[in-house]
Amino acid sequence: MLRAVVVDDSPTVRSLLRRILESDGEIVVAGEARDGVEALALVQSLRPDVVTMDIHMPRMDGLEATREIMIVAPTPIVVVTSSVRAGDVNGAMSALEAGALTVLRKPGGPETPDFEAAARLLVSTVKTMAAVKVVRRHRRAVAATAASPAPAATGGAAVKVVAIAASTGGPQALARLLGGLPEDFSAPVLVVQHISAGFTAGLASWLSSSVPLRVKVAEAGEPLVPATVYVAPEDRHLGVTLGRTVALSSDPPIGGFRPSGTYLFESVAAAYGPAAAAVILTGMGEDGLEGLRAVRRAGGRVIAQDEASSVVFGMPAAAIREGLADRILPLDRIAREVLGLAASSHS
Repeated sequence: MLRAVVVDDSPTVRSLLRRILESDGEIVVAGEARDGVEALALVQSLRPDVVTMDIHMPRMDGLEATREIMIVAPTPIVVVTSSVRAGDVNGAMSALEAGALTVLRKPGGPETPDFEAAARLLVSTVKTMAAVKVVRRHRRAVAATAASPAPAATGGAAVKVVAIAASTGGPQALARLLGGLPEDFSAPVLVVQHISAGFTAGLASWLSSSVPLRVKVAEAGEPLVPATVYVAPEDRHLGVTLGRTVALSSDPPIGGFRPSGTYLFESVAAAYGPAAAAVILTGMGEDGLEGLRAVRRAGGRVIAQDEASSVVFGMPAAAIREGLADRILPLDRIAREVLGLAASSHS
């Protein structure tokens, strides 16, 4: 039996989440907390398999509670928040950076049209995240910010575009990778991040405030320019045209995903050939795998995040297993590698 702790300052929401979770015969809510202080105590005493965490709470908010839990009693945490406005998502994104695994929007009541779908998503996400092995954070650890590291030595064609795909653990990985690139980075960057509906604009806003590059949600037809990160919009595939402008598509999901890493990688392979670099980051499943084959066939380069630095090693592991990764690197070395590939354009 999977044991959960539900954290929210609203008794109505706690009751709703309990009912949803316990509607699955494999989940029991072992405890409820009204704020971060109670959450921290419950997690230490009950040692649950997973925590659902609200962000805005009195005494100790969800961000601080996540930080403390990951220090004293590391536990898989699913952020469940009511607001998806770009400005209000910052707390949820910061909680992911602090060690939470993913973020969901709070389900409405049973009378709302999407209640059943939202309930199913909550249950499946909680069950999936409970299986993730999380690591302890250290109180004095701070995120390293690369100060324009020297480019790595590279060979081959100059890289003129960087395409990135990520899933579970991706927002924090993107923040660290993009944070290591300079504000005058010489190539555009395109990103597919699997994230719950409603959070894409907030993710882009949070990244834009956290990294040197400009970050925006991609718009169809806009030209690709250097030092800009284009994030796939919600429920649309992201690609590029042969004229190197943004292409968005409502084509069917690939492997269950829209946007899909495979769609992005195949697109940049077709448009840029050997001048494309693909980065596959932490995430569950195998999205991106077939697209990476296209990048390799076109002569482009593939970088995979290593197991030790991945929250979930599914997507990078699939690429490595199939022999598609030119380099397998810890997260903190990927920006350096990307810089080296782009720097070759000046040689």
